[in-house]
Amino acid sequence: MKNQFRTTFRELHMFLILWVTQSLSSLGSSMTNFAVIVWSYQNQGSALTTALLSICSYAPYVLLSIFAGAFSDKWSKKLTMLISDSFAALCTVTLLILLMTGNLQIWHLYVLNTLNGLMNTVQQPASDVAITLLTPEKYYQKVSGMRSFSTSLVTMLTPVLATALLSFTSLEFVILFDLFTFIMAFFCLLLFIKIPLIREKAEAVKESVLQTARSGLKYLRNNRGILDLILFLAIINFTASIFNAALPAMILSRDGGSRVSLGIVEMVTGIATMLGSVLVTVLPAPKSRTKVICNSLLFSMSTENFILAFGRSTPIWCIGAVLGWIFIPIMNANMDVLFRSRIPVEMQGRVYSVRNTLQFFTIPLGYLCGGLLVDNVFEPFMANQAANSLWITLFGAGKGTGAAMLFFVIGFFGALSCLPFRADKHIKRLEE
Repeated sequence: MKNQFRTTFRELHMFLILWVTQSLSSLGSSMTNFAVIVWSYQNQGSALTTALLSICSYAPYVLLSIFAGAFSDKWSKKLTMLISDSFAALCTVTLLILLMTGNLQIWHLYVLNTLNGLMNTVQQPASDVAITLLTPEKYYQKVSGMRSFSTSLVTMLTPVLATALLSFTSLEFVILFDLFTFIMAFFCLLLFIKIPLIREKAEAVKESVLQTARSGLKYLRNNRGILDLILFLAIINFTASIFNAALPAMILSRDGGSRVSLGIVEMVTGIATMLGSVLVTVLPAPKSRTKVICNSLLFSMSTENFILAFGRSTPIWCIGAVLGWIFIPIMNANMDVLFRSRIPVEMQGRVYSVRNTLQFFTIPLGYLCGGLLVDNVFEPFMANQAANSLWITLFGAGKGTGAAMLFFVIGFFGALSCLPFRADKHIKRLEE
């Protein structure tokens, strides 16, 4: 056992350094994002205004990701990550200066989020390919579980630490912590991590940006199982984005809800995903990864949305968070293994870039729909209901009940959207 541990550590030590430092940096960034969302909603009081923060982050990422593979597959992965992370840190410094001088306005956040999203178009596929290059194939599922674990830990710690710093200090201290984690991750990547280079075919080097994008699309057209999984996730991301747009509006507005309640629910979400990450790390490979993916999403969509719709207190919302998120790391890990094991490494940058466009273009649409539906449809509808109305009986009265009603609607939509893909013949053939 001891020798096995040493062998595993020796084969994964580069990945482990990258994983730990980048996870710490992700924690700092997530804390800043959480604090900014709270600041935005408390200053504006609008679900749409808050949702636009995420829309600005995802819109350039989605629009340009399909072309980013042309650069990601050819450029140094390490240099790409260093430059992208440095640009994100510059945006954070700008945010800090605006805040300290009393000049911060909501449109500044939109611009900064857009710039961050733009740089993330090349950073994300470069990071994904770097993980593949640093990881022997036999460790793919274990590494996916570890990445899910760190993501879950970040999700759990973000609201706790951010809320504590906001309560006892200020938003400025949250941003300073973010910058500290960036500096640590930057120098570890620069000095201690060596990412192997990919040997490109001569004809691949000569491809133009459009040709490279087309090659990623062509690969997916010829591999319908992977393409259908990506489209499945696109529909799920649409539902999840509506959920994310409505969640702060409901918990920060409803009786029994508050900034602390939102932090607790987010923390429990992190605990649930962390437990799921531990499970997928220690469990053996399943007989059917595609069944695990589809069934995990069906369970998630069929539980949390309805519990949030009818729940009236923080403990009930936490139960919904556990049921909705505990199997998501298992789904993600199996999806990750399928992609890494089936897509040639020299194609992964461009395929991941096309995937990012196809799978994530629904996220800004979902945030936009969620914000509009909460502010302009469901909240006004619930505000106009009589005290003895069936809708008041089901979802309660007061601000935030419209968002609860929206959870009820997307619960049905999310569950029903899983059923066609469970029977998809192309997805099933991935197991052959």
